[in-house]
Amino acid sequence: MAFAIKAEIRDPRAETFVFTAQKTMYGGKHIAAGDTVFLFASETEGGRGLVACGVVTAAAAVAKLPGSARQTPRVSVTIRRTALATRPLGRSELKPLTDWTDGQPGTELNFKFYRQATNKIVGLSDETAAFLSGFFRSMIGQ
Repeated sequence: MAFAIKAEIRDPRAETFVFTAQKTMYGGKHIAAGDTVFLFASETEGGRGLVACGVVTAAAAVAKLPGSARQTPRVSVTIRRTALATRPLGRSELKPLTDWTDGQPGTELNFKFYRQATNKIVGLSDETAAFLSGFFRSMIGQ
């Protein structure tokens, strides 16, 4: 399965990314080593949306706090970057896509990332993963 993360990313060209205790939604708690991840630099933290993709090298669930009746599952992940995005894809490109039942990859991303704009890790459909793959070139020659 493929995943996407929206978080503060200060250096999209970094070779490795470490995200600690990230909120998960829409199946994001199932992320595991070997999974493909698309990285979105959070616009609310100065980012520009889709910046890179990579492979999870480590993933660990974070224990829930005792006494908390409702707590969103969280995970810590380490990701090795495999490619940089070649064109923009962020809130401004996805905002017009609001027909939540149209089944389009862009609409899935808008729904999962921007309807509730918190940073998070989300699971992606195969169609959306294929769509996002079109935004990258390989690491060769970079």
